[in-house]
Amino acid sequence: MVLQKAPAPALARPATNVRWIICALLFLATTINYVDRQIIGILKPTLEVELGWSEVDYGNIVFWFQAAYGLGLLACGPVIDRIGTRLGYAGAIGLWSLAAMLHALVRTPLGFSGARFLLGLGEAANFPAAIKTVAEWFPRHERALAAGILNAGANVGAIATPIIVPLLTIHFGWEAAFVVTGLIGFLWLVAWLRYYRQPAAHPRVSASELAYIEADAATEPQARVPWGRLFGQRPTWAFAIAKFLTDPVWYLFLFWLPDFLSKQYQLDLKTFGPPLIAIYLLADAGSVGGGWLSSALMKRGFGVNAARKLALLGCALCVIPILFATGASNLWSAVAILGLAAAAHQGWSSNLYAVVSDTVPRGSVASVMGIGGAAGAIGGMIMAQYVGHALESFGSYWPVFVWASSAYLIALLILHLLLPRIGEAEAGAETGPGPAVV
Repeated sequence: MVLQKAPAPALARPATNVRWIICALLFLATTINYVDRQIIGILKPTLEVELGWSEVDYGNIVFWFQAAYGLGLLACGPVIDRIGTRLGYAGAIGLWSLAAMLHALVRTPLGFSGARFLLGLGEAANFPAAIKTVAEWFPRHERALAAGILNAGANVGAIATPIIVPLLTIHFGWEAAFVVTGLIGFLWLVAWLRYYRQPAAHPRVSASELAYIEADAATEPQARVPWGRLFGQRPTWAFAIAKFLTDPVWYLFLFWLPDFLSKQYQLDLKTFGPPLIAIYLLADAGSVGGGWLSSALMKRGFGVNAARKLALLGCALCVIPILFATGASNLWSAVAILGLAAAAHQGWSSNLYAVVSDTVPRGSVASVMGIGGAAGAIGGMIMAQYVGHALESFGSYWPVFVWASSAYLIALLILHLLLPRIGEAEAGAETGPGPAVV
């Protein structure tokens, strides 16, 4: 890894900051996305009792969400690149909000699998649309921070879920949790359609902010690369492999962390809220902090390659202690270990998303995000089946945590081998087996 430095960007501050309002909308969408996604994990102990699920039943329900999520990611990227983020995002959140509400109507594992499948199809578009929006609205040196902020919405959603869902469930039944959270998505949809436009067409964007946003346009190709040709690009494979190896760790947090706390420390719907909130608050700090780190390094003169990879390396090292989570002496020691790993994952994701916007033409960002997300979903499908059967057979999370502790270092090594120098050359590579190495 070459720790080269480059001149820090010297851009005049714009007169308006509409791009950060757009970032706030992306943050809110991601928050809603994760509330709808995580409800099933919070309600797992309750639904197992009320509806008689087995561990394998729950593993299958999660599996079908992951399957739809993977299929949706492959399909949504090219669609969003063609029709744009405004309509693409609107259609996605409308679909997943409707699917969230449909959960209230089903009772069997098969019914929940169908509702989760539809939810996965809609939710798949969130990050491809969001990261494409970041690439369109932010100069390169602000993208990791913007990605970190929107990615923090995942943690805010994960914090809000154990607060909102138990209250709704205790007072109105578990069905109300699905209905109320689904309705929130439709409120966001109204705000998005009323406010969102492309930077050049937005009435509130000043000339100076538009120039600031387009500061890197001369060095970044805009044209869309045909979807099939993206599989011949090293940035596509670097992102996809990294997502395949590390996304399952985050799915482990989303879908099994409440169950881990329940089994390990006898917590229930009324008591695992504070530990979950603490873990996801740490994850929130990691998301923004990880994105800030590489952006700060670039402002201090580090090149894109060094800034992104140093931030990724720091995050990978912080996941290693998860190996000791099952042997923690008490609940809050385990929370500290798991919180550090969750923070590291979110910081990792913020920088990995920025690598996509660094190395892929803007017209193909959503497509590459979709391909990588599908790879992550496949990893999550494997994780869902493995964890379900492992718990049924052995009753232990330790083998899963052993694997999780090394996944990020392996992913970073592969990313570095595929992209030895992240920079302008990769962004301009549109043909051949991969980007030029400079």
